[in-house]
Amino acid sequence: MRILITNDDGINAPGLAVLERIALEIAGPQGEVWVVAPAFEQSGVGHCISYTHPTMIAELGPRRFAAEGSPADCVLAGLYHVMKDGKPDLVLSGVNRGNNSGENVLYSGTIGGAMEAALQGIRSIALSQFFGPLNAKLDEPFDAAVQLGAGLIRRLLDKGIWDEEDYRIFYNVNFPALPAAQVKGIKVANQGFRRYTAFSLEPHVSPTGRQFLWIKGGEQGRATLPGSDITANVEGYISVTPLRADLTAHDRLSELAAALA
Repeated sequence: MRILITNDDGINAPGLAVLERIALEIAGPQGEVWVVAPAFEQSGVGHCISYTHPTMIAELGPRRFAAEGSPADCVLAGLYHVMKDGKPDLVLSGVNRGNNSGENVLYSGTIGGAMEAALQGIRSIALSQFFGPLNAKLDEPFDAAVQLGAGLIRRLLDKGIWDEEDYRIFYNVNFPALPAAQVKGIKVANQGFRRYTAFSLEPHVSPTGRQFLWIKGGEQGRATLPGSDITANVEGYISVTPLRADLTAHDRLSELAAALA
């Protein structure tokens, strides 16, 4: 199997090293793992592509490249430049340092990389590691992803739903903030929403008198509605959420058509 991996934390991020280990295990001795990751951190860029300026790319080693762009840029660089002679069978994005459950899905560059792969017709999975007091200070804070990641990916490849619709399914996986031995299992979950918090900003004035605005996140570790990815993670489970890039509110189409008739 040929696997392309990327992330949004940058080419030197510990989570990317974790994902590379997972990918090597999945690919097997006859397979290939290619890395195309952002040269610098790209957290929060979502599905951004660098449409208005070129992306510089540098080869750092065998099958290892850094691109000055977003995760989606990196996937495009992988498919149409680095691996142009033979596209990958699978794209993995992550392992993100921090969760990408709930509304974080909409901001995440990790999700954006997997989404671009799905739009290009390639099977893809985004992986993220929730952080909290029970794992953040471990020698290996990504322990749950390290120990359980390869097995979960194999199950998704063997038993997951992989369609060929225009907007193909891809998967969002979040590991709970626990050591692997304490993870309770896997739950298929919907994308939740944290009603109690939202992104905001805080203004600051620099020593030179210029004003800067810092984007602020909020609390992440409270359960939300039953069945959501957030609740599954807080309760100690790995969440698996099938996603599509189609943002249409299908449940409101008929109602809106009737109202506007």
